[in-house]
Amino acid sequence: MTHFRKRLTLLGSTVAFAATAIVPTQIAGASSAAAASYEWVALGDSYTAGVIPAAGDTFEIPRDGCERTDRSYPQVMDRDLGALIDLTNVSCGAATIEDITSRAQEPIGRHLPPFSQDPDYPFPAVPPQSSAVSATTNVITVGAGGNTLGFADILMKCLELGQSNEGKGTPCKDDLGAGIPARLAKVSSDYDKMLTVLHERGPKAKILAVGYPTVIPNDTAKCTRNNWQQFGSITSGDLAWLRTDVLEPFNQAIEKSAGSHDATSYVNLYDSSANHSVCDTSNWVVGVLSSNLEPALVHPNAAGHRNAADHVTNAVLSSLDPS
Repeated sequence: MTHFRKRLTLLGSTVAFAATAIVPTQIAGASSAAAASYEWVALGDSYTAGVIPAAGDTFEIPRDGCERTDRSYPQVMDRDLGALIDLTNVSCGAATIEDITSRAQEPIGRHLPPFSQDPDYPFPAVPPQSSAVSATTNVITVGAGGNTLGFADILMKCLELGQSNEGKGTPCKDDLGAGIPARLAKVSSDYDKMLTVLHERGPKAKILAVGYPTVIPNDTAKCTRNNWQQFGSITSGDLAWLRTDVLEPFNQAIEKSAGSHDATSYVNLYDSSANHSVCDTSNWVVGVLSSNLEPALVHPNAAGHRNAADHVTNAVLSSLDPS
């Protein structure tokens, strides 16, 4: 964090000086702060938007159903970076990669039957997130892919099969394993298309592809069966399979796609969160249910978003000042 703060101070001072230098003297005081701002567009799904109460309070009035929360990492970064960055946050819970690239999304808010009913559901459609990117955008962060992978559906199936199999074996792997390569290929294909569109819409922007954190520990013995604040009825064998054959290859697919596009970098959140999984005492991701027995469905809490904010901030500052 010391390195981050020092870099932020230096970059902010340099930008402010440059802005003042190019603005006529009589209006420099009034406009230098605006001129110093870099335009940042935050795109993504619920791992960016926040969504769950453990990631803060929703702040849109009126609600649009995307459930952006005030302790999600874009909002944390917005407060940290202040006038240096002009944030447009259009991330949206339940977004697929296609919802970012080209499709208008119908947000679901917190309408998650049978877990919860949202009194404001249904919500009007929101535009494709990429429409927020323009020729003046300097930085784009994007955290997406989990809904294209169908992780929520996989999770629910693993819960169901683990319950009926009394916690034994790998029933979810046996049922879904053969289809995972096709799901991962879909993520890769859609991610490549998305990055191409973002480059076209924001030709001078640096793109930061934000990966997903660790949710399942290397040692699945840390996870207690039928603990719904962890992974409920999912078997230990299926948890190990989900980690090694689904979630780790999923992050690798995003990293590979980012590496194949110019002006794009991958932000690794997986390694830094290795000891903060759902099943760790100091967890940065909430399990199926929160401590208040509210649906969380395996999403980062405020601590997880704080970690993401630190890593994404360093990547943003590096992209703006690569020296």
